[in-house]
Amino acid sequence: MRVVSLACSNTEIVCALGCANMLVGVDDHSDYPEEVVAALPRVGPDLDIDVERVAALRPDLVLASLTVPGHERIIERLERAGLPYLAPEPTSLAHVLRDVGEIARALGQQQRGRALAARLSGAFAPAPVVDARPSILVEWWPKPVIVPGRDSWVSELIELAGGRNPFAGRPVKSTPITDEEAALAQPDAVVMSWCGVRTEKYRRHVVERRAAWRDFPALRHGRVVPIPEAWLGRPGPRLVQGLAALRGVVASCAVAHSKERASASSI
Repeated sequence: MRVVSLACSNTEIVCALGCANMLVGVDDHSDYPEEVVAALPRVGPDLDIDVERVAALRPDLVLASLTVPGHERIIERLERAGLPYLAPEPTSLAHVLRDVGEIARALGQQQRGRALAARLSGAFAPAPVVDARPSILVEWWPKPVIVPGRDSWVSELIELAGGRNPFAGRPVKSTPITDEEAALAQPDAVVMSWCGVRTEKYRRHVVERRAAWRDFPALRHGRVVPIPEAWLGRPGPRLVQGLAALRGVVASCAVAHSKERASASSI
C-alpha cells in the first residue's frame, strides 16, 4: 500500500504501527521518526498542501486531518482530485485511540492497531487522587495567549497528570485569553508548548515579562516550563511523553505546596 500523510500525528501513528515502509510522501512539518521522514518526498505545509504532488505519488490512501483549522480546504481539493483519504478529528484521548484503530484497519493491520491502542490506553493511567489539583495553564501561542479548552485531549492529559486546566469548562478546542482571564486562573505553572515552534526556540522571558502575570504563582515560583508541542499537540503515540512531562510539572507544584504548608505550620 502507498500512503501519503498530511499531518505529523498521522505520520507517527503509521510508523508506530510498524508500517513506515508504506509511506511514500509526507507533509513539510512531519519530523519524526527522523530516520524515516528524512528520505521521503514532501508535499507542502499543512495548510498549503500541493495536491497535484500528492496525486503524482499515486497513493492508495491519503491521511489528512481536521485538527488543524483550515485543513478542510485541503480535504475539498483531495475530493476534487478523486484521492482516497481519511481525515481524523480527535478531541479526546478516546478519539486518539479510535483513530489509531481506524488507520490500522485502513492499512490492513487491525491486530497491530489493537495492540498499539492497548499500549497507549495503559499508559494513559490517572495519577493518584490528591486533595488539591494545581492549575496548569498550557500555552499554545504567546500573542495572543491561546490555551486548550474542553474539547482538547490536553485537558484530559492535565487531569491524568493530577492537575487541572483552568479553561477546561470552555466548550472549544482552543481559545484566546486576556490577562484578566489568566489572572482569574492563577496558574501554579505555565507550560509553553507553542505550535509550530521548535522547543529550542521557546523563550521563557516572553511569559515572564508580562507585567500583568508577575504575581501569578507560576511566575513567582519560576514554574514556566517548556514541553515540546510534538508531545502535547499531536494526537498520536507521543502524547505518552507529554503526559509524563505534565506529571513532572504537577509533581514540582506538589513539592512546593508541601514546603509552603510545612513552613506555615512551623510559624
